[in-house]
Amino acid sequence: MLCYFHKKHWLLGVCFSLLLHLHPLRGESSWPQWRGPQGTGVSQETDIPVKWNREQVRWRTRIPGRGQSSPVAEGGRIFLTTATADGNARSVVCIEQQTGKLLWQRQAVEGMPETVHPMNSWATPSCAADGTRVMAYFGNGGLYCFDYRGQRLWHRNLGRLANNRWGVGSSPILFGDDVIQTCDGDNDAFLVAVDRATGKIRWRQERRKSRGFSTPLLIDVDRRQELVLNGHFGVHGYDPLTGSELWFCEGGSGRGTPSVTSGHNLIFAISGRSRGPGDLMAIRPGGRGPVAATHLAWQAQRGGRDLPSPLLIGDYLVAVNLRPGVATCYDARSGKLLWKQRLGGNFSASPIAAGGNVYLQNERGETIVIRPGPTYRELARNGLPAAETEAFRASLMPLSGKLYARSDQYLYCVSGSP
Repeated sequence: MLCYFHKKHWLLGVCFSLLLHLHPLRGESSWPQWRGPQGTGVSQETDIPVKWNREQVRWRTRIPGRGQSSPVAEGGRIFLTTATADGNARSVVCIEQQTGKLLWQRQAVEGMPETVHPMNSWATPSCAADGTRVMAYFGNGGLYCFDYRGQRLWHRNLGRLANNRWGVGSSPILFGDDVIQTCDGDNDAFLVAVDRATGKIRWRQERRKSRGFSTPLLIDVDRRQELVLNGHFGVHGYDPLTGSELWFCEGGSGRGTPSVTSGHNLIFAISGRSRGPGDLMAIRPGGRGPVAATHLAWQAQRGGRDLPSPLLIGDYLVAVNLRPGVATCYDARSGKLLWKQRLGGNFSASPIAAGGNVYLQNERGETIVIRPGPTYRELARNGLPAAETEAFRASLMPLSGKLYARSDQYLYCVSGSP
């Protein structure tokens, strides 16, 4: 029975991965989880606007409360999380993709919240949507599942991260029939897989205790999949069927906040803090046990505080730090530094790519569009009709020829023409 269970989930995972590769236009109608269908922030769309003005802001919707979760979309609906100013009530919000109409808001968590960092919120992890269900994680509040009409299907209490005074940031991801969630805190840390239909826990894998905010990434390795997760002490590889740890690459300088990305048979990971050599690592997948001595392809030192996740587009690896807002481009295969450019402003949001261009949005809502290459090439700088009180820390969502931007108060839709 155990073998059948593993085989079934392996086949489901492989089929899900093949569908993503065989249908690259899926990104035109679906952005179902953090950083899109493949978790890399790269869209196959070619008609996302590069330059825009206020007349191209098709709609702006006020989101009740405050939050920093990035928008996800499936089936013509956009899902976000939000919280009251004191964090005592936290909710899932559903918005019609075409019109920006608020379809429903469902409260998930009620009661005294945990402490969060001033730059964080009580609604930071993004949702994950599979076409019939939407899952949302609220830290000590647990993992919730609603259907597309807003009816609660189940709630799973995952325990209290009591000593984590920073809040949470890791988003749920989809795998086969399951949703996988990272729960890293100073007093307890683990990965958990939950059946999306029932809320039943499939497996739970303990991790070394430390606060963490990274979302895992599924990658294909030798006709199977690995779950790769950045962390405070380095990068881990897990079997997504069982949760068993496959390998660990020690390194970096702590936090491990940014999510990893992959390509060219390499995994790229950036530490949250930059205090020494090895802040950016390129790791060859497929190892077993400790792999720092055998699978570390190259590493590079960075400067400043890194919150955004790196973005790989073609042969170019692009990263931007929180402050002083410097964008950096590396040759992904060799690690050679190609250029550095100060952009202006602070950057919390992870960059996305569409049409071969990279979109970087700072906390003021200004989006800088660049063309990745051996030299810095800026295509446009675009603003939004945002108030000075708004903060943009969620990542952009490219979808159906439009770009969606979420501040802590509003969701904006930008089209290619007025």
